[in-house]
Amino acid sequence: MNEIENGIELIWGAEAIAKLIGRSTRATFYMLDNGELPAKKVGGRWVAERGKLLRFFMETAA
Repeated sequence: MNEIENGIELIWGAEAIAKLIGRSTRATFYMLDNGELPAKKVGGRWVAERGKLLRFFMETAA
């Protein structure tokens, strides 16, 4: 589920985050639980800003 708030696109849920980054849900949960991704848990659900996720992967690839 994606939501745009004040020009910021939020990605809600590990499944949606996994789809965006091209990883399995299981691998994404591992990365989230270990603090490897720029995301936070809000009300029991993971949420990430789309732009931050994309920048994170662009920086690590460079």
